[in-house]
Amino acid sequence: MQSEKQYIDLFNAQRGAIEKHSADVMNAVRQRAFDDFCRIGFPTKKVERYRYTDVPSLFAPEDYGLNIYRLNIPVNPYQAFRCDVPNLTVSPYFVINDSFYKKTEGEEQASSKRKDYLPEGVIVGSLRDEASKNPHFIEKFYARIAKTSDDGVTALNTMLAQDGLLVYVPRCVRVDNVIQVINILRSDVDLMINRRVLIVIEEGAEVKLLFCDHAVDDRRFLTTQVIETYVGERASVELYCMEETHYKNVRVSNLYIEQQRDSRVVHHSLTLHNGITRNRTDLMFKGEGAECVLNGCVIADREQHVDNNTLIDHQVPNCQSRELYKYVLDEKAVGAFAGRVLVREGADKTSSQETNQNLLATSEARMFTQPELEIYADDVKCAHGSTVGQLNDAALFYMRQRGISLEEAKLLLEFAFVGEIIDKITLTPLRDRLRYLVEKRFRGEFNKCGDCKFCK
Repeated sequence: MQSEKQYIDLFNAQRGAIEKHSADVMNAVRQRAFDDFCRIGFPTKKVERYRYTDVPSLFAPEDYGLNIYRLNIPVNPYQAFRCDVPNLTVSPYFVINDSFYKKTEGEEQASSKRKDYLPEGVIVGSLRDEASKNPHFIEKFYARIAKTSDDGVTALNTMLAQDGLLVYVPRCVRVDNVIQVINILRSDVDLMINRRVLIVIEEGAEVKLLFCDHAVDDRRFLTTQVIETYVGERASVELYCMEETHYKNVRVSNLYIEQQRDSRVVHHSLTLHNGITRNRTDLMFKGEGAECVLNGCVIADREQHVDNNTLIDHQVPNCQSRELYKYVLDEKAVGAFAGRVLVREGADKTSSQETNQNLLATSEARMFTQPELEIYADDVKCAHGSTVGQLNDAALFYMRQRGISLEEAKLLLEFAFVGEIIDKITLTPLRDRLRYLVEKRFRGEFNKCGDCKFCK
């Protein structure tokens, strides 16, 4: 418990300050989260779902700072940062480390006059502020499906998180604009961030969300993130999560999704630039007729590490799940995919397909893959599989015979390999933008958004 001790001591010493700068709803579950963390600690490689990432070592360093007293971070992202997708109408919002950036009066007025204004009743704002204004609503959802008793990282995040993001779409409201949330890591010192996100999409509502992670400063960042997503009956959610940070960044993110009857969820996870990334996705079907699509794209080189772990829990009949993750690993990069599809007793007429495909560009790259299918019901259509391979020598030879350089031939093959994931993105402007970013990534170019004053 050496890695855990510093966080236990921190919480005991700073609990008053942590709670003072948060909301009662978030404070109400801290003690339970703390007790669970003390009991289970960080998951080790002996825990089945964490066998490919040494989590305790990620949290071992003691020289990360925390912004417990919520000191103001000097940044105006609306003036300095541009993370635009050409021809895509978005409503942009910013989270600076783990705090929602509140628009100034001028920014609010400008937003209301532009096309990025959201329909009445839709809320995108500070979780802490909304919990203070409407505690009875937030307490119905907060820390409910993200169970602190099941996961030490979720417990740590719940006991330390002070603010976060709330996205709420009321019943039968359709949000035409894409809600773009830009997570900015900004600090003059090495920093630990505990970010919380709560997404509540009510019955019959429709929304598209684009989360972009960026690191502004050349510092070490250690981020825990917990996202709870509630999708009501006949609701539709498209969630795009894109990480473009740097090699000093460590991110452990847990995404929990609960779907009701006839709902639809599409989740795209894209890792383009990172250091060490560990993504967990737990999706639960609570109502019949629901559908989910999980797609993942990972491009890694150097000594980067990307571990995606998914659980699709079919608890009721007549639901459908589709899952496809693709990795391209170069140099000494390490990738891992462990996906479990659980079809519980009584979940008849389930349809599920799980696929993991991986391309190793060098002999030193490593990939661990573990697709699982666990069925306790009758009359189901389920399949799963994985492949690990290298670049096709015959294809490389064919292209080189026609005057294409070796490096360009490798790029074309790698781009074609991940193209299947990009082609599944239904937003045409975003799909075109990602093609551009992925090509730059394969060419070894660090992405710089147009007119961005942060990216160097």
